[in-house]
Amino acid sequence: MTGPAGAPLEGLALSGRLASLSRGLAALNRAILMVSMGALVLAALILSTGVVLRYFFQTATDWQDEAAVFLLVGATFLCGAHVQSLGGHVAIDALGGVLSARVNHLRQVLVDAVSAAFCAFFAWKSWTLCHEAWAEKQTTSSTWAPPLWIPYSLMALGMTLLTLQLVVLLLVRLTRERT
Repeated sequence: MTGPAGAPLEGLALSGRLASLSRGLAALNRAILMVSMGALVLAALILSTGVVLRYFFQTATDWQDEAAVFLLVGATFLCGAHVQSLGGHVAIDALGGVLSARVNHLRQVLVDAVSAAFCAFFAWKSWTLCHEAWAEKQTTSSTWAPPLWIPYSLMALGMTLLTLQLVVLLLVRLTRERT
């Protein structure tokens, strides 16, 4: 979540349930960040090991690419909420400098609401894909054939967390407007 000039909202005085939700989400985001960092290192090790095995031992490692992709998908989607909480997503503030404070606030609220709606739709579709992959026992087409519900669930959980983060940001902006 970001404040008016891109500063984290952690410094703002939030109250009640919104403060509790924000703190809980921040703690969850930090935990996911630690796991995701490990996943990125593991993906690098898997790919590097695969290269060495293929070069020196001419050994086929058909599982490594999919394992690395699953780890990278998980890290990417699960860290989206953390990146949003820091204000690290791409933002274009060309309009922010020329609009009045009130109009700029309304623009930010509108952007947050549209972003949350898009991410909620994406999360819903991802959960649908995950359910279908689970129910139909879908796997990848490789000889290793890991189940597809794994990356779909990581994608769905990540988008759900990002949606929640955007909703918290939107509620903070609306709460600040009323005070």
